[in-house]
Amino acid sequence: MRVIAAVVLAPLAIAIAYAGGWLWTALVTLVAIGLYVEWLMIVGMAREKRVVASGGVALAIAGLCLAAGRIDASLLASVLGLAGVALLSPERRHWTAAGFFYAAAAEVASVLVRFDQVWGFVALILILLVVWVTDIGGYFAGRGIGGPKLWPRVSPKKTWAGAIGGFVASLVVAAGFVAIGFSKVEPPYVLKLGPVLLLGATLSIVSQLGDLFESAVKRRFGVKDSSQIIPGHGGLMDRLDGFVAAVVMAAIFGFLRGGVDGVGRGLMVW
Repeated sequence: MRVIAAVVLAPLAIAIAYAGGWLWTALVTLVAIGLYVEWLMIVGMAREKRVVASGGVALAIAGLCLAAGRIDASLLASVLGLAGVALLSPERRHWTAAGFFYAAAAEVASVLVRFDQVWGFVALILILLVVWVTDIGGYFAGRGIGGPKLWPRVSPKKTWAGAIGGFVASLVVAAGFVAIGFSKVEPPYVLKLGPVLLLGATLSIVSQLGDLFESAVKRRFGVKDSSQIIPGHGGLMDRLDGFVAAVVMAAIFGFLRGGVDGVGRGLMVW
């Protein structure tokens, strides 16, 4: 079931990412709402309907603003949503607010990266592939080599060998992007090996930290899986923890170099 789900969902996600526009924004918004609900389930706040509804509505409004190209309005909706869920939470207010921030950051970052019409899809695919191969490479290296545990109190199955294996796999993917080239991009541009390798390495490390972060939150509340929505994979958080961390980091870095309209270019063009 794990393999079947991956074979079905991965091409679908790539196809929607390629389409971009409102279709990608709609998918990202639905996923963000799902992440928020799963977080509330983990921390034991999903029974508070006002908290669930207010956060979900705020994320939906932010998604509509993103689809309309109003990044400023989406950020305002996110800030108001953060304040709203914090005020409405009768307990564990910091955990509830953190969950909304987690989901909203993933939503805005995922759309910002794709927003660049020329380099957005390329940058997004690089992020996705780095996260995926980091996970896959880590799994096989960890199972095949074994050795000392990475952080046994948080994630008993993860090893240093797995972490290094995933890191090396990310470098292979980054080098592959440079080797393939993107001459069909207008204007034609040759990617530089050093910066793209550094980007892939950074995203791989951040992805693994995001995985450990989610494991730490679940362990704090004694939860094994965030949900069972994806057959063989658990919940959205279980599958996207690394991607959330990587895409947020990528969006921040791309924004600093390329601005709101050029996050993808800020990541790929040096």
